[in-house]
Amino acid sequence: MKRGDQEQLQQKGKIGLWEAVAIAVGTMIGASIFSIFGVGAEIAGKNLPEAFILSGLLSFMVAYSYAKMGSKIVSNAGPIAFILEGFGDNTITGTLSILMWLSYVVSISLFVKGFAGYFLPLCRITVTPISMGIVEAVVVSFFTTLNFFGSKAVGRAEFYIVLTKLSILGVFIVLGVATIKPDLIMPSADSRHILGTVNAAVVFFLSYMGFGLITNASENMKTPRKNVPRAIYISIAVVAVVYILVAAVAVGNLPVGQLIQAKDNALAVAAKPFLGNLGFVLISIGALFSISSALNATIYGGANIAYALAKDGELPQVFERKAWFKSTEGLYLTVALGLLFALLFNINGIAMITSAVFIVIYIFVIIAHYRVTDKVGGSRALLLVNGTTIAGVLVLLFYYQWHTQRFVFYGTVITFLLALFVELIYRNVTKRVFKRKKEDTGPHVGPG
Repeated sequence: MKRGDQEQLQQKGKIGLWEAVAIAVGTMIGASIFSIFGVGAEIAGKNLPEAFILSGLLSFMVAYSYAKMGSKIVSNAGPIAFILEGFGDNTITGTLSILMWLSYVVSISLFVKGFAGYFLPLCRITVTPISMGIVEAVVVSFFTTLNFFGSKAVGRAEFYIVLTKLSILGVFIVLGVATIKPDLIMPSADSRHILGTVNAAVVFFLSYMGFGLITNASENMKTPRKNVPRAIYISIAVVAVVYILVAAVAVGNLPVGQLIQAKDNALAVAAKPFLGNLGFVLISIGALFSISSALNATIYGGANIAYALAKDGELPQVFERKAWFKSTEGLYLTVALGLLFALLFNINGIAMITSAVFIVIYIFVIIAHYRVTDKVGGSRALLLVNGTTIAGVLVLLFYYQWHTQRFVFYGTVITFLLALFVELIYRNVTKRVFKRKKEDTGPHVGPG
């Protein structure tokens, strides 16, 4: 067989640039925009669109390292492969692999919280801690059961779910722009609003976290060395535009006080002024579709991969993302912890914990990039700026947690300490290690 024919055969069945962009955009424009939109309004006030602009710029800082390293290190282990290249196999790498799994655990809690927030008002059920808890438990149980009954069917339906939610947001933007009231959307430059804008941008950082999924699929992409960086930058740009427009329409049509009051289903309430009750129902249904899609993908995709890495130090050679490999206990542990976070914390607290976990992983990716710049390319001066800025974001997030929700601050610290403790014990007991691949395609994680 000729070399060209071999390459063509290898590329068959792999995803292209726009398919990779669609995966990231479908994930990013998902549960977060529906779940924590009201939280952002509470923190940033009328400066909500500016908060999305700032969080988008912060995401580009992190994306620089993901793009550079992802073009050289082709591995479905994603950021853990990057960190492994920069730090080698040690407690840091193991702890961050566990922390990455925990990031998906907390994301699950965010999604079920958001689902309940839209489901109850849509069904005209009074929102109470008990009713929220019941819906959260039922939703988690339902998607856990899908592991055994019809999960693949749900996976095939995800394309149409993504198309549905993007169409609904498109209607929201197109019709809402015409009725924007300039006085409602005019940003405020006083110290309170500026600080709120920065704090909201820190929380909304997690709304862009889906771009990392591109690196988790790099081995399954066509010409990943070119397409990984392109897909990362394009997906963030597309998502930023949608987020900013959605925020502008919401703030420009409904006083901030009403957005804050409807915190759990703020986007649905924001659609009422120009779409009436039909808009409320339409956005609520879109939110439920979106959150269901994100929850399904997180449980059977991200959390599955992250758990396999943390447990075995490797990914199976061939895997179906809907199957929990050979670690069924990971499914039960993941969803149980996700439900626990949902019951213990409010949606604001869960969002801040999720942001903190991802920011720590981002910081270590940037540091790893700095340490291997000679191999993968990049500007060390720019990396210093990016790393310092993202570290400052983490400090600001901790400061905000300490002064607004101290229970959340303690929850975040416990999450980090738990990851370190589990790694110290697990590494010594199982002797699990991570190994780099010797080939020029980049590192591969595997047992020693």
